[in-house]
Amino acid sequence: MGFSKELVAKAIEENGEENSNLILEALLQYSASTSASSSNSKLIDHFVGMGFSEEKVLKAIQENGDENTDSILETLLTYSALENSAPMPQNADSGNCSSDSDGSFLDDFSDFDSLSETEEIMNPDSDEESKLLYLTKMGYSEAEASTAVERCGPDSSIAELTDFICAAQMAKAADALYPLEDKKPFDSNHKKRRHMHYDLWKRKKQMKTPLDEADDALHLPNPMIGFGVPTESDLITERKLPEAAIGPPYFYYENVALAPKGVWSTISRFLYDVEPEFVDSKYFCAAARKRGYVHNLPIENRFPLLPFPPRTIHEAFPLTRKWWPSWDSRTKLNCLQTCIGSAKLTERIRKALEQYEDEPPLSVQKYVLDQCRKWNLVWVGRNKGAPLEPDEVEMLLGFPRNHTRGGGISRTDRYKSLGNSFQVDTVAYHLSVLKDMFPGGINLLSLFSGIGGAEVALHRLGIPLKNVVSVEKSEVNRNIVRSWWEQTNQRGTLIDIPDVQELNADRLEQLMDRFGGFDLVVGGSPCNNLAGSNRHHRDGLEGKESSLFFDYCRILDLVRCMSARNQ
Repeated sequence: MGFSKELVAKAIEENGEENSNLILEALLQYSASTSASSSNSKLIDHFVGMGFSEEKVLKAIQENGDENTDSILETLLTYSALENSAPMPQNADSGNCSSDSDGSFLDDFSDFDSLSETEEIMNPDSDEESKLLYLTKMGYSEAEASTAVERCGPDSSIAELTDFICAAQMAKAADALYPLEDKKPFDSNHKKRRHMHYDLWKRKKQMKTPLDEADDALHLPNPMIGFGVPTESDLITERKLPEAAIGPPYFYYENVALAPKGVWSTISRFLYDVEPEFVDSKYFCAAARKRGYVHNLPIENRFPLLPFPPRTIHEAFPLTRKWWPSWDSRTKLNCLQTCIGSAKLTERIRKALEQYEDEPPLSVQKYVLDQCRKWNLVWVGRNKGAPLEPDEVEMLLGFPRNHTRGGGISRTDRYKSLGNSFQVDTVAYHLSVLKDMFPGGINLLSLFSGIGGAEVALHRLGIPLKNVVSVEKSEVNRNIVRSWWEQTNQRGTLIDIPDVQELNADRLEQLMDRFGGFDLVVGGSPCNNLAGSNRHHRDGLEGKESSLFFDYCRILDLVRCMSARNQ
C-alpha cells in the first residue's frame, strides 16, 4: 500500500497487531500529516525566497492559515512596513526615508494619486537629473528611477514617477506568487485569435507608420485633462482626424492610461492613428481614475452632467469629517479597485493608533497613510479606518444607487464589477456631443459592456437608446444591465451576446440590416495584462485577456466597412 516500514511499525506499536482498521487509520493520518508538512515546508521556502525571515513567515501562516497566500503576503508586508517604520534615532538622516516605501507600496495602483508633499517640494519644471536624484533619495534604485523617467517622460511629476515605480514593484511581487509551471498554455481558440491578430496587423501595417516609430512611448500629460475638463480653463476645441477615422459611425475606446511601453502607440495605430485623450477622473469626482480614450467624436460643445458630483472626500462622505485625523491630508481617493482592504488590516491600523493618546509618530502616520491610500480607507470612528461600501463606490463612479445590488449578486461581485467599470461622468462629458446629433435616439454597439457605463452615461445625457447590442462575458454583469434597462423603462431593444467571438461578419450584417446600422461602437477591452491590481501576467496586448482589443478592432472595421457599403 506504499507505507514505509517505520510508519507501519509505529502504527502497530500504538494500536496493537489485532485491529487492522485502527492501524490503517493511523497510517493514513501519518501520511496526511507528512503531506501537509511537506506542503507547508514548500510554502515557507516560497516566502523565505522572497526575502522574508522564516520567523515572520511562520507567524504569518499561523495567523492566516496555509491556504490563503494573498493574506499571508499582505501580513508579511505589514510586518516589514511596521519594522521599517520604527522610530529613527534622533541623529539619523531625516532625508533617508527609503525603508518604509518598499513594503508598503507593493500593490499596483496605476491610478495612485498621492497628493503628497513631494509635488510641493519638487518643482514640476525641474530637470531630469534633479528628479532622478530625488527619487534615489526617496529610496528607489537608480534603475527604477531611470526606467520611470524614460517611460513616463522627463516632464512627469514626482507623484507620477513614484506611481509608475509602485506599479512595477507590485508586478514583481505578484509574479512571485505565480510559479512558471502555473502559467498554462493558451487554448486553441486563443491561438486562432492570435493568427487573426497577425493578419489584421499585416493588413493595417501597410497603411501605418513603421513599427520602430510606433514603439516610442506616448508620454502622459500633466495635468491629465485630455482636450479639456469642465473645471479647467485650458480647452482644446478643434483637432484634425485622419481621413480614415472620420465618422459616422463613431467609435469610443477606453483602457488604463499607465500601460506597458508601446501599448498606446499600438492602440492608436490600430484605431486609424487617432491621438489618445488621457483623462484622470479626479477632475469629475472624488476619486482618481487615469484612463486613455481613443475616439473620433467631435470635441467642441461638450457639456458635463448636472448636478456636479462631489469633488472631494468630505463632500462625498461628510460624516467622515468628524473622525478625520489632522495628519491625513487626503482630499481625493485613489483609483477604485476590484478588491478592498481586509478586516485584519483595519484592525492592525486601529491597534497601531490606539497606542498613542495624541498624534502618532511620523513613522506610524506614514504606515497608516500608505494603507489608507492603497485601499481607499475612510475614517468612520476614532482610529477606525474602513473600506468603502459598494453603494459608496457606485456613487463615486456615477451609477444610480443600488445599480449593482440584489438579484443574487454578492458583495464580492459588486466590487469586481464596479472596479472594472467606466466613470460615468467622465464618459458622459465626452459623449455629450452626440445629444444634438441624434435627437431621435442612437443605435449602440457596446463591446465589453461591463455594467453598462456607456449606456448609463447616454441615458443620463437624455439621449434615447433606440437599439443596444451589448456584448459581455460575465453573466453577473449582463443581469445588472438587463435589470437597469427594465427599471429605467427603456423603450428600445436590448440584445445580449455573451462573447465577442460570436459577433462575426454574418451576425453583424444581420443586426445592421435589422437596425439600419450602428451610430456608435463603444468599449474597453480587459486590462488584465496591461495594468491594475487584477493583473496576472504583463504580456501587454499579446496577453490572453488584453488581446481582446483586436476583437474590438475587427468588429469596428466590419461595422465601418458595412456602413460605407450601405451608403
